[in-house]
Amino acid sequence: MMKKIQRKRDLEPLTPVQRTLFEFAHVFFGSALVAISFNIFLLPNQIASGGVAGISTIVYSISAMEPAYTQWALNIPLFVAGVLLLGGSISGSVLYGSKTLAGTLFLPFIVFLTRDLEPATFDPLLAAIFGGIGVGLGLGIVFRSYSSTGGTDLAAQIINKYTGLSLGVCVFIMDGLVVASSAAVFGFEYALYALIGLFTTGKTIDLVQVGFGYSKMVIIISQYDEEVKQGLLTKVDRGVTKLSGYGGYTNHERPVLMCVVGRNEVTRLKRIVQTIDPSAFVIVSNASEVLGEGFKKK
Repeated sequence: MMKKIQRKRDLEPLTPVQRTLFEFAHVFFGSALVAISFNIFLLPNQIASGGVAGISTIVYSISAMEPAYTQWALNIPLFVAGVLLLGGSISGSVLYGSKTLAGTLFLPFIVFLTRDLEPATFDPLLAAIFGGIGVGLGLGIVFRSYSSTGGTDLAAQIINKYTGLSLGVCVFIMDGLVVASSAAVFGFEYALYALIGLFTTGKTIDLVQVGFGYSKMVIIISQYDEEVKQGLLTKVDRGVTKLSGYGGYTNHERPVLMCVVGRNEVTRLKRIVQTIDPSAFVIVSNASEVLGEGFKKK
C-alpha cells in the first residue's frame, strides 16, 4: 500500500512554481554548458560557427575585446528590439520573456567567468565537432525549457516578420553571414570547420529535443484484423488503435491497425502478424518521440 502511495506521489505533476524554477534551472545550466564549450573548444581554435558567439570570436581576433562584452553588447539591444518589434512573440508571455532575458544575460556572464579555462584541444576539427556537441547540448536543454538565449535568433525572427522570408531561411542568412565573415578573417579552411560545428550543433539540438529512444510505428492492413489485434494486445502487450480505411482500387472498407512498439519488439510483432495473416500489408516507420503510457513520461 505504501509503495502505491509513493508511486502516485512520484507521478504527480509539478506545481506551476516548481515547473518555473525547474525551467529556469535548465536555462542556467544549458547556458553555462554553451559558454564553457565556447571557451574551451570554439574560441581558442577560431571557429565562428554562427550566432553572436561567432561574431564575438571574430571581434576578439581583430580587436582583442573580451567575447563576453561583445555578446552583451549585441544580445541586450537584440532582446529590446525583439520586445518592441516582435510583440507577442517575446513580450506576450512574461515567463518566456523572463527566461530568454535570463539566458541572454547569463550566457555571456559564464563566458566571462570561465575565460581562463585551458583549451581542451588545439585541433580545429576536434574543436568543431566537440564544441558543436557541447553548444548543441546546452541550447537543446534551453529550448526544452521553452526558452532561448536570444542573439541572432531574435534578429532572424525580426527579418522573418518584415520580409516574409521563412524563419529557416532567415536563420541560414544570419549564420551564413557570420561564417562568411570568418572566412574573410580566418581563411576558407576555418570557415569549413565552422560549418562542421554548425551542422553538429543542429544535429545535437535535434537529439536533445527528440531523444535517442527511437520507437517504431507499425501500420497493419489485414483481413484478419481482429485476430491480429488480439495477438498484439496479448503477446506484444502494446496498445492498438483501429482506424477506418478504404481500398483505393476496390473502394471497400478495410480496417487499419496502428501500433507503436520499441525497436526490440518489431521482430516479434512481424512474426505474430505473419503467422496470423501471411498476406497482411505491414508498414514499419520510425517514431522519433512517443509520449504516453508504456513510453516516455510527458
